[in-house]
Amino acid sequence: MDLQHLIPILQVAVGPVILISGVGLLLLTMTNRFGRVIDRSRELVEQVRSGKGDRARNEAQLQILWDRARLLRTAIYLAGASALLAASLVIVLFLGAKLSWNVAAAVGTLFVGCLAAICVSLLLFLRDLQRSLRALALELDINNTPRA
Repeated sequence: MDLQHLIPILQVAVGPVILISGVGLLLLTMTNRFGRVIDRSRELVEQVRSGKGDRARNEAQLQILWDRARLLRTAIYLAGASALLAASLVIVLFLGAKLSWNVAAAVGTLFVGCLAAICVSLLLFLRDLQRSLRALALELDINNTPRA
């Protein structure tokens, strides 16, 4: 394959590569939040075990943190899957061009799968934000805690 045939493929592949970069930053944010949830959970577990603080409040906080950790874990999995699908898309584009395969259906499927995974990941991330507000309201002893 000469350079003249490669340039259009590179131009098409730029979009998924930029998506991989953006998803990488999103994964960094999500894993940082996940780490903070885990750290806070360990602190509260230690308080419950040592009998410090309000046991019922700490256990309610732990339940919220458990739910948040599960949401974030799934969001991280989906964001990672999105990045893998975008990378697969670039590989399929190059293989299709190199081997003269008709890859239109595979490219379309990979692209839709990539975007669907990132959309669901972002929805779960937003759900985690709702849960964190609920945990804050519990910690501040706000009576009209919004249900998340």
